[in-house]
Amino acid sequence: MNKHVTLHDNQFGFRPRLSTESAILCLKQTVKYYTDRRTPVYACFLDLSKAFDLVTYNLLWDRLQSIGLPQELISMFRYWYANQANSVRWAGVMSDPYRLECGVRQGGLTSPTLFNLYINGLIVALSSQHVGCHIDGVCVNNLSYADDMVLLSASVCGLRKLIRKCEEYACGHGLLYNVRKSQYMIFEAAGAKCPDNIPQIKLNGVPLERVKQFEYLGHLLTFDLRDHADMDRERRALSVRANMIARRFARCSKEVKVTLFRAFCTSLYSCSLWANYSRKSYSVLRVQYNNAFRAVMGLPRFCSASGMFADARTDCFNATMRKRAASLVRRVRASSNTVLAMISGRLDCYIIRHCCERHVADQLPLRKY
Repeated sequence: MNKHVTLHDNQFGFRPRLSTESAILCLKQTVKYYTDRRTPVYACFLDLSKAFDLVTYNLLWDRLQSIGLPQELISMFRYWYANQANSVRWAGVMSDPYRLECGVRQGGLTSPTLFNLYINGLIVALSSQHVGCHIDGVCVNNLSYADDMVLLSASVCGLRKLIRKCEEYACGHGLLYNVRKSQYMIFEAAGAKCPDNIPQIKLNGVPLERVKQFEYLGHLLTFDLRDHADMDRERRALSVRANMIARRFARCSKEVKVTLFRAFCTSLYSCSLWANYSRKSYSVLRVQYNNAFRAVMGLPRFCSASGMFADARTDCFNATMRKRAASLVRRVRASSNTVLAMISGRLDCYIIRHCCERHVADQLPLRKY
């Protein structure tokens, strides 16, 4: 099936060599590109209610035929979905089996690809609009990770047009937007005054809430693109993971504890995207990383950080950050995705530049605010 399915490059979900990090990078670089030019960016974060469960089968089969998928495979999908039976277990009692009239199978290996194909028409329609954000001829007015979509525009009028296109597509494909969870944010340009009276931005006739902070794909975005809030989120998450390991595996051997620490505490989510933070925020996270290792290993609180990591043959905080930064740069520069290729070809991408600077100077070029 993957030989026949061709998806738009603005879709990052469930695709090889792409990740949530890729989508967040494209979003932050697009916003930074415009705000550096004293232009605010209006971003709308849309939430689809039970998107995977509302896929209409007839429209999906038509989409499979339109991409030239062999009829034998389409017939297999039709048979599977027409003959599936579902039951509900409640208080130890099973209900009578019933059929589902829509929705892809949960946990199915083909379900992410089928959903991406179902929603791909919306991404194509949005990208064909001559509104919203564009960089070097590449359209970035919408970015998606499966059903999580963000719309980007340099004007309220452009954002409204993109939202109307989403409403039309959802109405024609049986999808439903959750107005309560959909919000919008204005990324303010440095040195430029943001308009005081912003016209209402509505979705399905309901005004959306304006926020100054939004958790997009697990990464905390703020209106000024600073990373303090996301670093604090990861610091708290690191503390929880380390305390859990220290409590549940206190009697394990040193080798087991080191393995658990590497698996659960060195994977600092989206840390390679941090490029706008203070020295204090960075130092607080580094201290938490060191204390997490001490807690897991049962070491004294004031023992040497460099010595304990060297003795355990484990990466310290700075080494972990450098490896994650190098990994991001390698993946972006090797990607065939048009949006990532555009970003890697620009010298003003502040995140990629910051990742490269980690390997140039002995001391990280931290910014002070």
